[in-house]
Amino acid sequence: WIDLEESSHLYDALTAEVPWRQETITLFGENHLVPRLSAWYGDPGARYSYSGIAHEPVSWTPTLTTLRQRVSDIAQAPFNSVLVNWYRDGHDANGWHADDEPELGRRPVIASLSLGVTRPFRFRLKVNHRMIHSVDLHSGDLIVMRGDCQSLWQHTIPRTKRPLGGRINLTFRQIMTDL
Repeated sequence: WIDLEESSHLYDALTAEVPWRQETITLFGENHLVPRLSAWYGDPGARYSYSGIAHEPVSWTPTLTTLRQRVSDIAQAPFNSVLVNWYRDGHDANGWHADDEPELGRRPVIASLSLGVTRPFRFRLKVNHRMIHSVDLHSGDLIVMRGDCQSLWQHTIPRTKRPLGGRINLTFRQIMTDL
């Protein structure tokens, strides 16, 4: 969706301008560092919580404002927020999950833009974990998840032992602020 030269420029710009944070989550009573860095941007009031982590939006940068409009145009959906994740190497990952939090609404549209190294993006059916589909997401690729995707499927960016460079993923969302 975005050519390699532009996606490389965007990757470099975002690694430099985003105030990256490494969150801590609690699983089974133990605290763990989230295996990636992240930042939450959005319009005022676009608060988002997942895995016990509450995010207050940071104001949009010029780079993210431009990307939001381009992604919104191609996805034919409005977005008032973006979660930016930086997977620094193959050890950074995101486990099986669905973006099905109440503030996303019943049938959210989520547009996911990948920048940096190619990583596999896997889907599995919630009612049958053996039903798995995988797609390699290259730098500049955009995938739009809509309809019943989040209610029927989970997705993951798995760890790998192969040495890899970094990957930035931007997931644009529309937070329901009137909940």
